[in-house]
Amino acid sequence: MSFLTVLLGFLGFGIGIPLGIFLGFFTFVFFEPPDVKDPIIRNLRDADTNYVLDVLPDVPAWMKHPDFDRIDWLNKFVSDMWPYLNKAICNIIRQSTMSIVSDYIGKFTIKSVEFKNLTLGTLPPIINGVKVHENYENGLLFEPAVRWAGNPDISLVLTLLWLPITVQLVDVQIFAAPRIILRPLLPTFPCFGSIVMSLLEKPHVDFGLKLMGMDIMAIPGLYQYIQRATKRPVGILYVKIVRALKLLKMDLLGTSDPYVKLSLSGDGLPAKRTSIKMKNLNPEWNEEFKLTVKDPESQVLQLHVYDWEKVGIHDKLGMQVVPLRLLTPHETKEFTLNLVKNTNPNDPHNKKWRGQLVVKLTFNPFKDNGEYGAEPNGVEDLSCRGFGLLMVTIQSAEDVEGKHHTNPFALITYRGEKKKTKMIMKTRNPSWNEEFQFLLEEAPVKDKIHIEVMSKRRGFSLRPQESLGYVDIDLVDVVHNGHINERYDLIKSREGVIHVDIRWNVI
Repeated sequence: MSFLTVLLGFLGFGIGIPLGIFLGFFTFVFFEPPDVKDPIIRNLRDADTNYVLDVLPDVPAWMKHPDFDRIDWLNKFVSDMWPYLNKAICNIIRQSTMSIVSDYIGKFTIKSVEFKNLTLGTLPPIINGVKVHENYENGLLFEPAVRWAGNPDISLVLTLLWLPITVQLVDVQIFAAPRIILRPLLPTFPCFGSIVMSLLEKPHVDFGLKLMGMDIMAIPGLYQYIQRATKRPVGILYVKIVRALKLLKMDLLGTSDPYVKLSLSGDGLPAKRTSIKMKNLNPEWNEEFKLTVKDPESQVLQLHVYDWEKVGIHDKLGMQVVPLRLLTPHETKEFTLNLVKNTNPNDPHNKKWRGQLVVKLTFNPFKDNGEYGAEPNGVEDLSCRGFGLLMVTIQSAEDVEGKHHTNPFALITYRGEKKKTKMIMKTRNPSWNEEFQFLLEEAPVKDKIHIEVMSKRRGFSLRPQESLGYVDIDLVDVVHNGHINERYDLIKSREGVIHVDIRWNVI
């Protein structure tokens, strides 16, 4: 009887939980709340100041800025060419994508991957104005304001064993402000030597994603998670842990051995920690830390104070959080925080005295790339740029091959610091898309960064590791333009190429 009870319990749990999630998802997606109302539409002349400020980002750039030119003729040209551009771009997407996923067919139970539909839709991108810098030395510099609210239909069918899974990308919105530089100008066609492109500000990207016909972006929390994951750093938070006062006595002799762990919510990075102050209830640290900030409006600084133990789990003395929205950019603010057990305001344990923690915080946002980009006359003192963040994204490599094994990973060496990507087994075309950050006190105008693709064999081997090629990249162009996205031929590689994205953000 007991066996039958356990069996029925497992069956009820295995069927009831998926059925409940399935019904709850459909209820959330397909049943409209009764309090949803149609938006209010009114004339702009009847609107107040707050309403005008809300709609101002949607106004074309040529209406807001006198130095932007209206180019309806170019939009008409793109509109007429869009059916042909659509097919050409889709062919490039299909070829590049299938060449990458072909290495994974037959692995990880993947039987096949193919496009069911691939079209960018009928709505072309629109250029809401362009700004051309005159007298740019030996080159042409212009800044278009691009918007694309498209209706693409990109459906990918992934077959795992016998089960086909359809993933569909729809309703893509991209708002971007690129800076394009053609230089140097030459007397032979196409009359310029290279194209340098960077972004003046963080682009707005939004999209819908369907799995097996269901809108998975409607799942609570998933949309916010994806938006956070795709955000890039916007500034640096300077944290100074000053001191703690009247901490709890956790040791038998009436003392504690405190230290502080600090981190930012939503960044997924390991927490940083101070030194340990032995046998001290009023420790002073005066230790400084730097944290990269992605969203100062929603992120909070998390501070946890622990009592160090030589053996066993470290006891928690207390914690506190500081929302970054309380900070004014470039202004140092001191906080004296009352430590609590947790962030639940209704927990009676938080009424107990746990001591205080004194910290000083300063948030320095990055300067807009447009503020430190190349001047129209081309004259600029690069060495005057100060503290900033160098972000290196290793995207992929192509046609890399070792003599004894090909399990590639990328190794980055910069100013004596080494960082590496994950290793991908048995492929000549690895895709990493991993970002690495370096905090610098001065612009890397005279620096080079060394990136080497390596291969490593797992287990015992007489040749456990070998180089598949390397490249040394001058960072002066990154500082000058704020951003480069290039493909580099690997040195000491027959046909190897690596795709790297590097950004420099100044504080």
